[in-house]
Amino acid sequence: MKKRILSALGSIIMGYLLPCTMLAQNAPVKQVKLSEFQLQSSSLVSEDGNAISDPQYRSKIYWMPVKVPSTVLTGLVANKVYPDPYLGLNNMLIPDASDEFNKQYNLAQYSHIAGENPWKKPYWYRTSFKVPAGDKGRTFQLIFKGINYRAAVWVNGKQIADSTQMAGMFAEYSLDISKQVNAGGVNVLAVKIYPLDSPGFPDKEQLEAMGPFYLNGGPTGDIGKNVTMLCSAGWDWIPPVRDRNMGIWQPVFLRTSGGVTISQPKLVTDLPKLPDTSVAKLSLNLKLANHSTSSASGKLTVSIKPENFTGSAVQFSQAVKVGANSNADVALNGDKVAQLMIRQPHLWWPNGYGKPNLYRIRLQYADEKGMSDDTSFVFGIRTVSSKATTVNKYVRREFYVNGQRVHLNGGAWVPDMMLNRDSARYDYEMHLCRNANVNLVRIWGGGVTPGDAFWNAADKYGQMVWSDFWITGDTQGEFKGSPDYPLEGNVFIKNVISTILRVRNHPSLLVWTGGNEGHARKELYYAMRNNVIALDGTRPFIPCSSGHAHLPEDWDKSWPDNMDAGVYSGGPYDWKDPKEYYKLADLQHDWVFKDETGIPSQPPYTTLPKIITNLTWDKSLPFPLNNSWGYHDAATGAGKYDEYYKIMAKRYGQPTDIVEFSDKMQLMNAVGYQGIFEAAGSKLTQTGGVMLWKLNAAFPSVIWQIYDWYLEPNAGYYAMQNAVEPLHIQFNQNDSTVAIINRTHYATGRLSADAAIYTTDTKLLKSFHLDNLGLANEGTQSVIKLKEALAGIKGVSFVVLNLKNAAGKVVSHNVYWMSPDNDFTAFNKMKRTQVAAKVLKGTKGVSENKWTVQLSNNSNQIAFFVRPQLMKNSEEVMPSYWSANYFTLAPHESITVTVSAPIAKLGSTIPTILIEGWNIDKQTLSAPLANK
Repeated sequence: MKKRILSALGSIIMGYLLPCTMLAQNAPVKQVKLSEFQLQSSSLVSEDGNAISDPQYRSKIYWMPVKVPSTVLTGLVANKVYPDPYLGLNNMLIPDASDEFNKQYNLAQYSHIAGENPWKKPYWYRTSFKVPAGDKGRTFQLIFKGINYRAAVWVNGKQIADSTQMAGMFAEYSLDISKQVNAGGVNVLAVKIYPLDSPGFPDKEQLEAMGPFYLNGGPTGDIGKNVTMLCSAGWDWIPPVRDRNMGIWQPVFLRTSGGVTISQPKLVTDLPKLPDTSVAKLSLNLKLANHSTSSASGKLTVSIKPENFTGSAVQFSQAVKVGANSNADVALNGDKVAQLMIRQPHLWWPNGYGKPNLYRIRLQYADEKGMSDDTSFVFGIRTVSSKATTVNKYVRREFYVNGQRVHLNGGAWVPDMMLNRDSARYDYEMHLCRNANVNLVRIWGGGVTPGDAFWNAADKYGQMVWSDFWITGDTQGEFKGSPDYPLEGNVFIKNVISTILRVRNHPSLLVWTGGNEGHARKELYYAMRNNVIALDGTRPFIPCSSGHAHLPEDWDKSWPDNMDAGVYSGGPYDWKDPKEYYKLADLQHDWVFKDETGIPSQPPYTTLPKIITNLTWDKSLPFPLNNSWGYHDAATGAGKYDEYYKIMAKRYGQPTDIVEFSDKMQLMNAVGYQGIFEAAGSKLTQTGGVMLWKLNAAFPSVIWQIYDWYLEPNAGYYAMQNAVEPLHIQFNQNDSTVAIINRTHYATGRLSADAAIYTTDTKLLKSFHLDNLGLANEGTQSVIKLKEALAGIKGVSFVVLNLKNAAGKVVSHNVYWMSPDNDFTAFNKMKRTQVAAKVLKGTKGVSENKWTVQLSNNSNQIAFFVRPQLMKNSEEVMPSYWSANYFTLAPHESITVTVSAPIAKLGSTIPTILIEGWNIDKQTLSAPLANK
């Protein structure tokens, strides 16, 4: 088919609107989600796809109802065929895709298909849908957003696609079914989902609380033969997913349009006068496909309007002709279309640097028959770039948004074990990240590139996204596996291209990487790099997310600077004294940009009984462990959890019950995350960023997370929230100075700093006050030296810091507990006190309700580690978004905090606020909403 290249030189009509008579000739463009399916194994269904997709088909056996998206295992669990693998040791009651693995643990006995491995053969998904008679003659497309691992498709007795055409987990497919659709009647869709080509052999299960080091991706890494979720064979934070997540894991849509459809839109935003941001130039490219046997002459209408702020809209039209059964490429840009030059644009900024302003662009094509296609998407006006420099022989990478340097604070984000996240869950998690002052979420290379709902939420909450392709050192030969993996390079490349086309318009996407801790073979490496340049070309590509990828010398490196990646993983991953992080930051080696570090970080007791469903202590193990802890990731390898526990007991004293155990673990979390992010902050302008392994959990887990699978933040979450707030006061533990950190690109204005040192019985040892402070831009300022004041103190002391603005308002509050020998057992004898609390305001919102709470310590005793919780029916509401938590108040200090929560989680019940803490008496407040 001959392609026609069009530009904006044709007729452009401002404010062009189609007459109503034209619109009436074609029904509206529709996109309907197909979600009600039936599921059954091909082992039990003898008919072929032609028969199963026939509307007259009647099965002799029972088919299970499932809601798509759904993996096969998710559907079987929903139908009570297998127990919930998230809970307890239930996963050990489900057969695995590997026969060899089943023999080790006698799992074949649990198969629901007698004598067979239930994951060896394909599964059928079947659904029916009606199409109005009035839609006869229109164009119908089936859109599969994601399948795993191969699929064949039939509609109304006719095969549309086979398993060679639909392969790999990350490609999107659009199938024209116009000839097969029966307008005015019932239509049937049948999808045959094939399992992974190679299911992979998992390592030994973590069935001991202090088990051996887990071999990620299995002992041979052979899961890497596929283009799939590599961690589905098991990692040291997720057990093997028994079916390897075969199924329809992303939504399926039926799209109805006219004869000409719009596809592959690419919107590029540029700020041509940087650092001046008063003008933005937009460039729009798209394809028009004519599915009919006659040429089409029509108008492409482009409308742009604000999505989440108030402002004016623009609209223009372009005459476009598309030949019969042909495509036309349309290219429009601000050099030739005045409406694509945006004056005084509202820019998209990452969290902490400004508002994530969004626009919506609507694309409509209408011909003589009426509206043929109508689609829209959200975008942000912003630019991104990167720079690499060498520091102490280490390449350091830095990133820029809208010409301004951004310091990256965030971490890896891993998929749900069985891919059971929906749009609400994505929204909750990205909101939790924003609330923690996270600005960067890394899509880890052994997981999945998430669906559209994730990217929409990241755009909304100002989360920059670092997107690894599906390569890891554990499967591609850096540590295990083979450079020959994945075996089908053509499938990998097709998935790469589809993924770039799908997500390239999202403003949240910051950088593409060639994978995690390793590199692909040459043909695949260059397929990633070259397609990022050709199909995107607006954001950097770096070879990998670590310092482990040792590229051959003659390979091209990062794009566009051809430098090394300049980012480094390697931990540490176990708990360290904060002073150790300062030493690493001061060395300026791999901490010039640390993209993986973290601590075990156990959840609080609130959710612990849900994770470890049997909390009975096995007295052959350290208190309070049993082997369920191992399965839920306490057996992290190299004794990390064991050391975490031992250090806690040494510092704070042996706990006497499980609640005290959990509370003391929160002290460890707070100190650990405070140390990581404040150490990096002390070198703010000398480092590119620091990222956690990891932010979230794939299933109920006791390690490596700032919020758990139930969306419960631990104390480390709030330590991070405090440490990376835009304007911050901290105690640098390398030189014992109080410092001010300004992460913004604005002057702080006049500030004052206060520091006070107390004993555990709240005797004031020393206080300091300093006025006329401030920073003109991003940077750090040392303001008070405490080394001498702390030198002679024996035992435990508290350092309380407050930063105030010119109006005397506290803009940053921070507390440390210090001891020369790290003996904090005096906490166990702290005097008890009370805090006065009241709800100042409750506000009902569109999707969330919000409360403002004031807590005051009117006593002469420190109120330590105060934890408010939003409660409903005696359970904590999760997620809840607190502006501060696990905080400490010196005598006669007050703090005002806010909390919000989704209305969907609150219902109509008036919640309460439970306030507890290390040495305060519990109290409960009613949290009503203001009357309208």
